[in-house]
Amino acid sequence: MNKKQLILGLVVLAALVALAAYAQHKHPFHWQMFVDQFKLADWGKIGIAFGCIYFGYVIRSMRWAILVKHNKKVGLFSLIGTQVIGFTAVAMIGRIADLVRPYLVAKRTGLPLSSQIAVYIVERLFDAGSMALLFSSAILVAPAGSLPHPEVFKKFGYWGLAATVAGALFLVAVRLAGGAVAGFLEGAFGIVSKRVGAAVGAKIRTFRTGLDTLRTFGDFAATLALSLFMWSLITLAYFEGTLAFVAASDQASVSLPKCMVMMVGSGVASTLQLPVIGWFTQIAAVEELLRNLYSLPPETATACAATLLLVTFLGIVPVGLVWSQFEHVNLRKITVESEHAGEELIVGEPVE
Repeated sequence: MNKKQLILGLVVLAALVALAAYAQHKHPFHWQMFVDQFKLADWGKIGIAFGCIYFGYVIRSMRWAILVKHNKKVGLFSLIGTQVIGFTAVAMIGRIADLVRPYLVAKRTGLPLSSQIAVYIVERLFDAGSMALLFSSAILVAPAGSLPHPEVFKKFGYWGLAATVAGALFLVAVRLAGGAVAGFLEGAFGIVSKRVGAAVGAKIRTFRTGLDTLRTFGDFAATLALSLFMWSLITLAYFEGTLAFVAASDQASVSLPKCMVMMVGSGVASTLQLPVIGWFTQIAAVEELLRNLYSLPPETATACAATLLLVTFLGIVPVGLVWSQFEHVNLRKITVESEHAGEELIVGEPVE
């Protein structure tokens, strides 16, 4: 963590402490009731949620193996470790560790880092597209009155689909006519700065070489199917994890549209993930959604939000720490290495 990140983290921490103190003063939080929620929760459903998330890492390994198979054939399950260790690094260190997964895959397979960053981007686009498709479908079939202000959520769903389609079209354009796209963007950015234009053009051409991942419709269909299956598992994890607390409270019923709204809110909150502090901001965001969607008391909503964070985000940490020891991977060191390697790609220096 650099100095700027440390200062930002301390500022956020101070703000959270102040908000917590103010909230406790205005609306006292009953800690005993909070603890009691874990006793009342259905831990069988929480166990199912854990199982769904863990199986999702297997699906991620399979998807990545499919996306690199034309450059190098690897076993469908051979990259599970890179996924587990990579997400462990993000959970403990923050979003600065996002490049750990492509960096580890590049080291393991001997493929260029640029190609694996391209796979990472393609993977993220499939994630966004799958999530947008599931979210929009759930909202469109939602019964009347199941969501507050359904017209607002429908707009979000449509915009998400539109952004995903736009991203997919851009990838197709780069894949089919990377030289022309690079030349156009190079000229457009070159109006402002020739150096920036040249850098953008070079990166598009480099990115084009890494997009040799989806050569056939079968590749596309398999990747999409795995993505939809994985996000269905994640949705089920949220559904079961929420049901474990909501059912115990006897105050509301869990519905798929509400669960999808909560998932999206949690995902947005996780995009600005600071080490440790980000856990509490995400809990606060999900707790707010739970209270508004299910009319839960703060203690129940907070217990549920904390459990969902544990299940969907932090649950992989113990496995990842053990796995990294077996593979002799230092999480902090590998994060710094991947960050430097990414920076070298940006400035145009070769990275093996």
